[in-house]
Amino acid sequence: MEKVFIIGCGAYMDAGYGCPGEWRCLKAAALGEGKFSAPSQVIAFVRCECPGRTIGPNTGMAMKLSEVKPDAIYLSTCMVDARPGCPYAQIEDLAKALEARFGVPVKLGTHEYK
Repeated sequence: MEKVFIIGCGAYMDAGYGCPGEWRCLKAAALGEGKFSAPSQVIAFVRCECPGRTIGPNTGMAMKLSEVKPDAIYLSTCMVDARPGCPYAQIEDLAKALEARFGVPVKLGTHEYK
């Protein structure tokens, strides 16, 4: 079973734009739906907080505290498909930076639930 971290947009979740929090991401991971090719074990759920400066350190701390290096990091659907998009970073650039820092593939999106 793939071990994954999920990073969600804290501002998007808090604003209530149709995303009440992480439950959709967790459901997709558990059932192997959406962007997950098979059921996955979520080791950590990290919230990105504006302007995003803490996403690297918080992800690193989650790795340290969980004592598990994930097989993949997923940027949540609320980060990838948010409209308006993130004013602080391009999601693709954020994914590349996380991949470079942690040596773990970063995947864009988690679910396709409406």
